[in-house]
Amino acid sequence: MKRRSFALAATVLLSTLPAWAQNYPSRPIRLIVPFPAAGATDLFARTLTHTMGEKLGATFVIDNRPGAGGSIGSDAAAKSPADGYTLLLATTSTHSIGPALANKLPYDTVADFTPVAHVGNAPSIMLVPTTSPAKTVQEFIDYAKKHPGKLNYASSGPGTIVQLSAELFKAQAGIHVTHIPYKGTALAIPDLMSGKVDLLFDSLPTGLPYVRDGRLRALGVTSLKRSPLAPDLPTVADTLPGYESNTVFGLYGPKGLPPEMVARINAAANAALADPEMKEKLSRLGIEPVISTPAQLAKTIADDTAKWKKIIVERKITSD
Repeated sequence: MKRRSFALAATVLLSTLPAWAQNYPSRPIRLIVPFPAAGATDLFARTLTHTMGEKLGATFVIDNRPGAGGSIGSDAAAKSPADGYTLLLATTSTHSIGPALANKLPYDTVADFTPVAHVGNAPSIMLVPTTSPAKTVQEFIDYAKKHPGKLNYASSGPGTIVQLSAELFKAQAGIHVTHIPYKGTALAIPDLMSGKVDLLFDSLPTGLPYVRDGRLRALGVTSLKRSPLAPDLPTVADTLPGYESNTVFGLYGPKGLPPEMVARINAAANAALADPEMKEKLSRLGIEPVISTPAQLAKTIADDTAKWKKIIVERKITSD
């Protein structure tokens, strides 16, 4: 019902905007993806803009600008004209974690951007070897407390959402588990399966196949609610109330994007995300669609930034 209401509101809004806004867009819209092609963010961008373009009456062109943790592409978007023809698909890495890790970014994630829509969340999955004595989140916590400093966890590198998910877990559980950084979670999986690594918070669609074929054990998902991809898997929050770690995806424009144009793009995004076919496609990518207002995106990112900054400062985490 809520999704239908948003879709109806989006349709009404599109028909009541000023004439100049109704004529927008008159040429292709560039969506900057600050990560490499074929990655999760890129696949989400291409899936979303296919349907969003139909709702908006536009052609989207994906512009991959990877590098420096997403700051290269984000900087390009921030310095683009505020005419509605350049947008950015930002993530937790670019707009929540990045500002807390980097000594200086070439842009301000608040002052130099216009929030448009919070379009999706991607939870992670808590994985352990099949030989682990822990079969539940609570059992892992209990075992770690009985063996302080003797367990370890893998990450895809310092300062990544993978490391921060584990550090947040450690902080809330009150346990000591040693960090072992890898150059990507794919490189850590074999060591996790062999038992050399005790814990990994991997992306849900990447980690779940190893669980389904019996090579790894899943203890929980990092979203507040159970994931449609793994409805039988409990949440970590069932054991640690309030625990949540998602990769947040948000659409932004450069600062100064006119409110009428923001409203039109937001309406098109919400209408696309309310589409049942879109929901099914995103589910296969491990992404939960979110229908929102620009203000809700701004609040989500502000809350996310505060949460990760606290962990980064307390745990003395760097990107080195």
